[in-house]
This record gives sequence, structure tokens and C-alpha cells, in this order.
Amino acid sequence: MDADTRHLRLRTGITVPCLVQDHGKDDDGAAPLLLLHAWGESRRSFDRLIPLLAARRIVAPDLRGQGDADKPLSGYSLAEQAEDAAAILDALGMPRAAVVGSSSGGYVAQQLAVNNPEKVAALVLVGSPLTLQGRPAVANDIDALTDPLDEAWVRDSLTWFPLVHDVPAWYIEDRVRDGLSMPAHAWKTIFNALCEATPPTESGTIHAPTLILWGGQDNLLPRKDQETLAARIPGAVLRIYSDAAHLVLWECPDHVAEDITAFLRTLG
Repeated sequence: MDADTRHLRLRTGITVPCLVQDHGKDDDGAAPLLLLHAWGESRRSFDRLIPLLAARRIVAPDLRGQGDADKPLSGYSLAEQAEDAAAILDALGMPRAAVVGSSSGGYVAQQLAVNNPEKVAALVLVGSPLTLQGRPAVANDIDALTDPLDEAWVRDSLTWFPLVHDVPAWYIEDRVRDGLSMPAHAWKTIFNALCEATPPTESGTIHAPTLILWGGQDNLLPRKDQETLAARIPGAVLRIYSDAAHLVLWECPDHVAEDITAFLRTLG
């Protein structure tokens, strides 16, 4: 496999790093995989998943305000985040992709599928919300953030979503580094934009073949919301991991890889 990190200047006005991994052979016309990470993370959150995926071209960018991407003061609405994702595909000369979104990255993926359906060959939502509207209890803590961020706060924020399975310590440390790489304004602006956005499935219909993966012990996203999300996407398949919580990607990368591979295989 050949992998390199490219720095893409997007038509939306920012530059983002993007891991592009080829598997050393033709992909028989199969759409590449575009991996969209969660709020507060980076492309490196897929480090345990990527080696497990079947032979396909993989594209994993850092999203606006996060990781090593540009961190402007504006441009963080859900629609703008989805447009960045579309612009990443344009910058790589990829007309369409199968899009995998983890947590809020799946919210961005949903919006991409609504706004740019021609670019989404398939959709895999991993612990992805139906809606984020409202003001959760952590909102006050986030609004109070200032630079430089307190490392203890970043570490504590990871405990908002309890884990059922053990996750390697190095992976947790990488997520702490992700959090510390973000300025306070990015933490706040992305969070508020997600909470204020109209849920994608209320603004349009997703027609792409869709697989929904959800942890049965998720303390953030209720099962009924996942069932509603599946019902709103024609033909969507909901798969429940009964022994996982919200951070499905962190806890079960092997199962996620197996299910993504099997799902995409059914699409030809």
C-alpha cells in the first residue's frame, strides 16, 4: 500500500492535510472511501481502522478547525463543513466516494449526501446523530474555553462518552493531542454550529445506500433516534453493537471494518 499526506488548497478558501492511501492496484472502478472524523479529533482517529479495510483507495482529511487543517474564525456551519468535504473530493479529482462518518463526522456526511448527492456513492454512519439540536449540559464548559487550552480539561472531555471496551493508551493520547491542537474558538464554533443546524434528514432526503452502526450502550444517541434515522433513509440498514457505547470507532474498529467491507461488497 502506498500512502501520502497531501496538503489540499480547497475552493472554500482553506488548506487541509489529507491522507491518501492507494492499495497498489486498480480498484476496478470502486469508489474511494472518504473518512470524516468527529468533532475534536483528526484524520488520525482512523489509524486503527484504515489497516483493516479491504483494498480500496482511502481519503482521510483533517476537517476545518481541527488537526493540522486551517483554523479560520468562520465557516463552521454544518452546510459549510459539508461543502469542505465536497471540495476535498474536487481537489483530488474524485467525482464521488463512499463516505464514512464517525459521530459528528457522520452528521457532516449526512449533510454532504443531502446537498451533493452526486458525490456520495454510499454512506456509513458510525455512532452518528439524527439530531444535535439543543443545548447539552457540557455547553457551558465549552463556551468558557480560552487559549491556551488546559490539558486536564481536554483529558476530562474524553470521559463524557464512557467506554465499554479497552482502548489502547497510545490512541487515547493521540486524541488528547487532537484536542490540544484546536484553539478555543474552533472548539466553540464547531460545537455551536452542530447544535444549531437543522438536522440533514429534515432538510432533504438521503438516497445513497446507507449502513448505520450504533453502540447499544450509547449514552448520547438514543436507540429510537437511530431507528428514526434509518427510517428516514430509504433502504438504510441499522446494525447494533450491543456491547459498545457511543465511540464505536474507538472501541470496535475490527467490527466496523468488517461491516463496512461487507456492506460495500453488496453494492458491487
